[in-house]
Amino acid sequence: MASYSVLIKRSAAKELERLPDKPRRQIAKKILALAGQPRPPGCEKLTGEGLYRIRQGDYRVVYSIEDHELTVLVIRVGNRRDVYR
Repeated sequence: MASYSVLIKRSAAKELERLPDKPRRQIAKKILALAGQPRPPGCEKLTGEGLYRIRQGDYRVVYSIEDHELTVLVIRVGNRRDVYR
C-alpha cells in the first residue's frame, strides 16, 4: 500500500497550536498516522460532505481523502462541541 501525504490547512494548524500541550501531541501523532492508514479503525465518514473524522478524547480531527492523489487534507481540529460548526 502506498503512503499518503498529509497536508494541514493553515486554519487547522492554528487550531492545533491553540490546544493544550498533551492533547496537541496526541492529536499530532494521529494526524501523522493518517499517512500510513487514512481510514484507521474508529474513523467515521461524515454525512453528505465526503469528509472523515477521528477522535482523540474530547477533540476531533476532520479531514478529506483524495485517493487518486494519495493525499489527506486536514480541514478542522477542535473540541467536539465546536468542530462541526
